[in-house]
Amino acid sequence: MAEEKYTMPLLGEEAPAFDAVTTQGNISFPSDYKGKWVILFSHPADFTPVCTTEFMTFGSMMDEFKALNTELIGLSVDSLYSHIAWLRRIQELEWNGKKNINVTFPLIEDIRMDVARKYGMIQPGASNTQAVRAVFIIDPESKIRTILYYPLSTGRNFDEIKRIVQALQKADAENCATPADWRPGDDVIVPTAGSCGTSKERMENQSDEQYCLDWFLCFRREKK
Repeated sequence: MAEEKYTMPLLGEEAPAFDAVTTQGNISFPSDYKGKWVILFSHPADFTPVCTTEFMTFGSMMDEFKALNTELIGLSVDSLYSHIAWLRRIQELEWNGKKNINVTFPLIEDIRMDVARKYGMIQPGASNTQAVRAVFIIDPESKIRTILYYPLSTGRNFDEIKRIVQALQKADAENCATPADWRPGDDVIVPTAGSCGTSKERMENQSDEQYCLDWFLCFRREKK
């Protein structure tokens, strides 16, 4: 019997297409989400502790992501009935200041693991029967822009996921890059010397709007 191969899409590639049954009805991806950013993420199983805290967190942040033109789509290899029962139970729980969380973003039923395999969410070194904690950030052109993987034991950092979306949107809109630990409102990095004058010009032509630490590291001040 041939060994089964597991693949995953890469940064910059088209997000693999699929049709799926979800807690919010059927979806066709990515066609139903053209023009929007999407966070597609998987969790190992319903009715598990780490996953429950994650869904309570994502559920509490839905409006924050919608304000960024970003939709959420969850996935596990559990059944639709399991998903619905679990999400109802989540509404009854209170944790870390979060309560009455009504998860209204779609949660994919993926019993056959069809979608999980397309996105490399099944990793035999972790589990043959559960999806790992994967996160794919997909842009309005259906291109994969960020891939994050977490072990089964570690809950995700949702502030970081939101920060990545904000940083990608900033870079796309203003042709810039974001430095380490960047947050909205922080200064951004401007293009390198090859597209913005010589190294000498960059060092000499500093202004209230732009400053350089060296020829290869220049920033644009953000208006406060």
